[in-house]
Amino acid sequence: MATDPSPDIELIDLSGYSAPLGVRLSMFNMLSVVIDPYTHQSGWIIPTAARLFWHYQEADIRCGFIVASDADGARSYLDSYVDAHQVLLDPDRELISSMELQSLPALVHIRQDASLAACAEGWDAADWRVVLDGVEEAMDWRSKPALPITGDPGSFAGTPALG
Repeated sequence: MATDPSPDIELIDLSGYSAPLGVRLSMFNMLSVVIDPYTHQSGWIIPTAARLFWHYQEADIRCGFIVASDADGARSYLDSYVDAHQVLLDPDRELISSMELQSLPALVHIRQDASLAACAEGWDAADWRVVLDGVEEAMDWRSKPALPITGDPGSFAGTPALG
């Protein structure tokens, strides 16, 4: 079972700027898809994640990918998605370990106080819908994205988060 992350864990963006999770949460909650760029399974969910991020682009929540790699690995894996979405790096998997995630990809909703509002590990549309319901309630956002849609992958358990 996932737990609250440490707000002191440093996350690096693609420009090289490093800031603790708590600082990154100072203005908004965070909705992130945590991916492992060394597996096929995390890649399967990237288009679905991007579609969800676009859905919430006007909401008071920051959406993006947390990638368990360095900047070069994230750029290579995410390709054109790096230009459209926030990308944070967790190369040593400190955040992943702090949240005690067991499998990736994972959808995480982290509140401004760095508490974990909800998490879904692996890919199952119903589990991700529960996380998104919490986002919509927290943000008073009443526009629900369709999930799943044609083109989304079938359900899968994911791969070990800590290898």
